[in-house]
Amino acid sequence: MPKNRHTGHRAIRHTGYLAIRHTPEAPTAIRELSPGESIDAHRHDDHQIVYAGSGVVAVTTDAGTWFAPGTRAIWVPAGCVHAHRAHGHLALHLVGLPAGTNPLGLDAPTVLSVGPLLRELILACTRDPEDDSPERRRLRAVLLDQLRASPQQPVQLPAPSDPRLTAVCDQLHGDPADPRGLAELAAAAGAGERTLSRLFRRELGMTFPQWRTQLRLYHALRMLADDMPVTTVAHRCGWSSTSAFIDVFRRAYGYTPGTHHRRD
Repeated sequence: MPKNRHTGHRAIRHTGYLAIRHTPEAPTAIRELSPGESIDAHRHDDHQIVYAGSGVVAVTTDAGTWFAPGTRAIWVPAGCVHAHRAHGHLALHLVGLPAGTNPLGLDAPTVLSVGPLLRELILACTRDPEDDSPERRRLRAVLLDQLRASPQQPVQLPAPSDPRLTAVCDQLHGDPADPRGLAELAAAAGAGERTLSRLFRRELGMTFPQWRTQLRLYHALRMLADDMPVTTVAHRCGWSSTSAFIDVFRRAYGYTPGTHHRRD
């Protein structure tokens, strides 16, 4: 399969099901992945919670990429073809749930907030996945209750299909600090500013400024996971100052980029 131009992931195509690994039961487990290591496209008949105990995890489907540091988890619904990629040294915690157990009623990948209690429940449930004691079953019941109460977060980079929109997204993925506004980018892509603005809303479900902020945060997480200094990350991702970057990052993830490496 060709690589996704935006993330380095393998592109995922539903027409390629014969080549996609099918694991009926979604495992409950801990996987240690090195920086840049990936798990190829696969699907389960179960739902799965994907959580980064350390590092940053990116989950890619044919609809785009979802990404999460330690204050977020990713809900992957049953049957969804997806791939994982590690940014930084990743301790990947996976919790499988039967297809009939869907506490959130979600049928698409979704990023969820993870508070201290939910984090500890995920860690506990993955520590000894074969344990089926009454105590463990009670832990899982509390975990489901916490999932129901977890706010959903717009931490996604949808995949564009229109070639003009794709050209603009490719340009900014290649250089997140590109300062050009929508009018200049539209002209370079051979489109009108209004047309491109409509395409962002229609195909990606957000405005151009919202998408650019998500893009920059995604690249910032990747760089921080690789131990890049905060000031360098702010500059390379296009923020006007380090303080502006810190403010946006803290509002998005609930902690400052300087504490990112101390969350493991």
